[in-house]
Amino acid sequence: MRIGVLSDTHLPAEVPTLDELGAHSAEFLASMDLIIHAGDVVLPSVLDWCAQFAPVVCAQGNHDHFHDERMSSVVVVEHEGWRIGAVHDVEGIPPYVNTVEDLKREVYRDTTLDILVAGDSHYERLEYRDSTLLLDSGSPIFPHHKSTRLGSMALIEVTRDGVRAEIVPLGETAERPNPCTHAAMEFDRNGLISASIGGAAQDLEAGRVRWRPRAAPPLRV
Repeated sequence: MRIGVLSDTHLPAEVPTLDELGAHSAEFLASMDLIIHAGDVVLPSVLDWCAQFAPVVCAQGNHDHFHDERMSSVVVVEHEGWRIGAVHDVEGIPPYVNTVEDLKREVYRDTTLDILVAGDSHYERLEYRDSTLLLDSGSPIFPHHKSTRLGSMALIEVTRDGVRAEIVPLGETAERPNPCTHAAMEFDRNGLISASIGGAAQDLEAGRVRWRPRAAPPLRV
């Protein structure tokens, strides 16, 4: 099962689809079995564009002022025995939310989740802590809050035996460098198997990997 994740498309009205930035986004999503949009879709046409490739579910963002049956405040799906939850924003969480377990209970409303997807930050995030994957795909069009350019999406591959997650930079926009970093992680029910950031293998001895670009705002959870 291949699941594509994107967030924070923020397309202006004169740019109704991601095709306007080239073929990179379409090429990435074309091989997916499911697409999760983690909110701030902004234009409903973005969900319709994604739906040409695979079924779409979406976590409603603070800029999503429209109704769509594919969208809800919290999305929960299960595939191959792995439970995935998605919300738009985990930055504005209550001060008493300090652990991954707190986050599951108070924000995602499901303590059985194996994978937590969020957006809003525009910065890619890939972490494994407390037997849980935390993932932010970044923004494919407005990465790191820079001007409009290609950014990143994410891939989650699930089998009965394990999960592989990957942050995927989408390419380069002329004269506007892509600031996103490739990262990948693999784990099963026993814990981490491998992790790399920018092509560099990470130390798995602690049983967790916590990563986000240095320029990103600090994280509480």
